[in-house]
Amino acid sequence: MLEFPLTEIFENRDYVGSNHFFFDIGNGNMLAFFDFPGLDLGPYAEVLGGLHHLAISVTPDRWAHLQAKLEAAGVEYLIHSGTSMYFRDPDGARLELIADPLGEMYGSAVR
Repeated sequence: MLEFPLTEIFENRDYVGSNHFFFDIGNGNMLAFFDFPGLDLGPYAEVLGGLHHLAISVTPDRWAHLQAKLEAAGVEYLIHSGTSMYFRDPDGARLELIADPLGEMYGSAVR
């Protein structure tokens, strides 16, 4: 949906039958996911001390393109401050696409 290219898949060494998926999210960064077939892990839950959300910096043009894709697919999202778009992945984890320049948030450096 977000058009991040899948670059590698290999079996997870910790759980036979589980795969490790790597996606190129731009700016020299990779994002990895695991699948755990046969394990009933239950739904994702935001918890104190756990993952709150994952922010991914994209260009303003790409941000608008991906917003249109999410909307066409019926994915609910929330726009904040005109440059942050929040939505949930299929497991329920919160994601953010931010159209500010890499290393900035709402005009302030976050290095």
